[in-house]
Amino acid sequence: MKPVISLLQFTTVLPLGKAEDLENFGRHSYIYPLAGYIIGLIVALPVFFIADRTIAAAVAIAMLMLITGAHHFDGLLDFGDGLMAHGNREKRVKALIDRNIGAGALALGITITILLFAGLQESPSLIVAIITGEVCAKFSMSFLTTFGTPFREGIHSYLHKFSQPSFPFLSFLLCLPLFFLPVEPIKILGSLIMMFLCPIVLFVISKHLFGGVNGDVVGASNEITRACVILAIALI
Repeated sequence: MKPVISLLQFTTVLPLGKAEDLENFGRHSYIYPLAGYIIGLIVALPVFFIADRTIAAAVAIAMLMLITGAHHFDGLLDFGDGLMAHGNREKRVKALIDRNIGAGALALGITITILLFAGLQESPSLIVAIITGEVCAKFSMSFLTTFGTPFREGIHSYLHKFSQPSFPFLSFLLCLPLFFLPVEPIKILGSLIMMFLCPIVLFVISKHLFGGVNGDVVGASNEITRACVILAIALI
């Protein structure tokens, strides 16, 4: 259980007692999707009792922010600044790792949140969308943790050094139970396609702009993949 507890302490603010060594999770980072199932179920519980879809979607987003401590959302904002920065690679990296919030951060944060809200509203089942989106988002983090070559020292580089090439495949296997959810299999298939596509696109963009990946890019992948997966469920 130590790797799971360490995972949840890294991805959530749930009160889980004494802090576990992050290495316990790092050596088993393929279990990322387990956090998706747990977070998704916690968020889905109060949403299940809200009849109004608009309010339910808003509550779901608020719950996601609260449970995760907006940890990955912070990465999305930093990625937005790095993405929108002008100049050479050095200037883009500086904007990415700068703690200040700029126009790029606000633009990307608002855009992804609006898309997430719209996708939740239009999904045939809010519960299915929440769980699927969260599990797939966590797979994207596993993917980038393994394949995203770090360009600087930090949490990402620490987790990356424990990764094995087989980890994304093991993470993918943990996503397959999504097919048992009460929704058309084609929607889950579309979600899995987006689940791969989003981190691959972010990997290419980050390698070109920053020379590699850091924790902000991985966190951004969580937020972007979740929104894209939920949009896929709504549109397919």
